[in-house]
Amino acid sequence: MRGSLYQPLGLDLDDGIVRRRRPAASTVGLACLASTILAGSVAIALLGQPERRMVDRYAAPSTEAAGAAVPATAPVTRQPLPVVISGLDTAPPSPRGGVGFRVEDPEILRQSPSTAHLPDDALIEDSAYGPLPVRGTDGRRPFDVYAGAWSGKPGTRIAIVVGGLGISQTGTMNAIGTLPAGVTFGFSPAGNSLDRWMQEARRTGHELVLQVPLEPVGYPQADPGENTLTVADAAAGDFAALHASLSAITNYVGVMNYMGGRFTGDPEAMEQLIAELGRRGLMYLDDASSLRSVATDTAQLQNVPSAVSDLVIDRTQNPVDIRGQLDTLERIARAEGAAIGVASAFDVSVASIAEWIGEARGRGVEIVPLSALANDPERR
Repeated sequence: MRGSLYQPLGLDLDDGIVRRRRPAASTVGLACLASTILAGSVAIALLGQPERRMVDRYAAPSTEAAGAAVPATAPVTRQPLPVVISGLDTAPPSPRGGVGFRVEDPEILRQSPSTAHLPDDALIEDSAYGPLPVRGTDGRRPFDVYAGAWSGKPGTRIAIVVGGLGISQTGTMNAIGTLPAGVTFGFSPAGNSLDRWMQEARRTGHELVLQVPLEPVGYPQADPGENTLTVADAAAGDFAALHASLSAITNYVGVMNYMGGRFTGDPEAMEQLIAELGRRGLMYLDDASSLRSVATDTAQLQNVPSAVSDLVIDRTQNPVDIRGQLDTLERIARAEGAAIGVASAFDVSVASIAEWIGEARGRGVEIVPLSALANDPERR
């Protein structure tokens, strides 16, 4: 059965579980890592799977009233990286995502707001399925060019990814018209009028990701829908289903899993998928719905930008519960410097998130695009 509209993120969650991303290195550590990369040596031993932790560590005490303001605490400093080390001048990217490097300011690579709704022809590969994202011959990646803007300043930063766009026309219109530019939108390749909605979202300053259906546990009885990429497909190097999804829309920085509990837990399948994303200059977002996922380890080993969600914002369609999850997300961000939450484009979710963002900004929280929090070896 096709995934339900009422579960657009395709989540199969272990209640309360979130994952910790590794804190940023010190300034000296970053300089050393950059020097090591430029010398052609990859310090793989330094890159490990982020450990998991319980949401309860940051949950509000039982006496805290729902919707109460979150007390400000001193954040752990995560300095934003001032340069991008990316691209190729002469050699093509390797099939495993490795590249040569040049140092550039991120804003030089980012698409101008006036043309953000237009795909960059240099980052398009024509195919039988339609336009596919690809690195430019100069090494520019869709991840860099289509990245959303943010201040670049240190502080408490939160990325919110609202998925399921394109499935419901009214829901998509409501999300685009209601949520501020810092929110990242997740589009479903099975949606309708995707090019129209992509352009509208980009014109209003939103960064985009694509929700790719991956094989879940119990497939095909549990079915994410058309063009599901299976473990067998990936093992055979058959990316027809993936390419059919990738061609549904343009101007996105990367993909996130739609379902995929079995796929994301299979090392060989994830290695093949991450290599393909790296070759095309895309990032990967793990929604953290499966404890067996090896996505983060795989992406780090292949030098492909990646991120992992800290929690699901709208487990229920109850405004009080949604507000509680958003407050928990802020507590995580204040403790660790940054946090990522995922949600679906339900009307109550959109309204609750929009209201909370207005208040959180007053407390000094910056809502940033997903790419700003990605672990990217090319931005070291």
